[in-house]
Amino acid sequence: MTAEHILSELFSVSDAKKARFLQRFFKTGPGEYAEGDVFMGITAPITRDVVKENKYTPLPELQKLISSKYHEARLCALLIGVEQFKKADPKERTLLFDFFLKNTCYVNNWDLVDVAYPHVIGVYLLDKDRSILYELAKSSSLWEQRIAIVSTLMFIRNHEFIDTFALAEQLLHHRHDLIHKAVGWMLREVGKRDREALTDFIERNSEKMSRTTLRYAIEHYPENERQYFLRKGKVVNRDKQNGE
Repeated sequence: MTAEHILSELFSVSDAKKARFLQRFFKTGPGEYAEGDVFMGITAPITRDVVKENKYTPLPELQKLISSKYHEARLCALLIGVEQFKKADPKERTLLFDFFLKNTCYVNNWDLVDVAYPHVIGVYLLDKDRSILYELAKSSSLWEQRIAIVSTLMFIRNHEFIDTFALAEQLLHHRHDLIHKAVGWMLREVGKRDREALTDFIERNSEKMSRTTLRYAIEHYPENERQYFLRKGKVVNRDKQNGE
């Protein structure tokens, strides 16, 4: 199970027409957030089939794979890492955790973050110090910042919300829509488990929240409550613009 073998398998199921579509969908054009990324044109289910067949690929080969110029190859490396992490002993889990952190430089799109990092970084940190997430949130890398907030998904699933709220506050002023969406997504996940805690957070931070973050966060609120918060956010932001 080598990187070369996996690349060969991926090329055998690649589709040039689909590759063109994916490169548009994932914003790889000049000036876009994933500028220059290269797709083979492989759907996620087919990629996962390749992962299942190669889930015992050793880390040195995964290192070669994750440094590939092809998006699907990097996705494969991360998903194989997730599969290995599920059955790994503590020492192996640490090696995989380090592998994921060491290779954030090859992570250049939201799908690579979302399908892999919570399941390794988030799970690993459940019973450990979480300061690394706050370091990532301060990074100049959009993708490391997204890793920081979405990795708290596993904390949320364990009914732990402190880090999600703290990192959300740290990122509320971010300029990029992909961070607004990620923060709103995590806040919405908190709300599914503790509506009161989310409502309190929104009441305290509505003047800092982008419209996108707010809409994501309150998606499952009753319509009357959604409209209340949307109006409140609009009024607060307008007053700030007017210097009031």
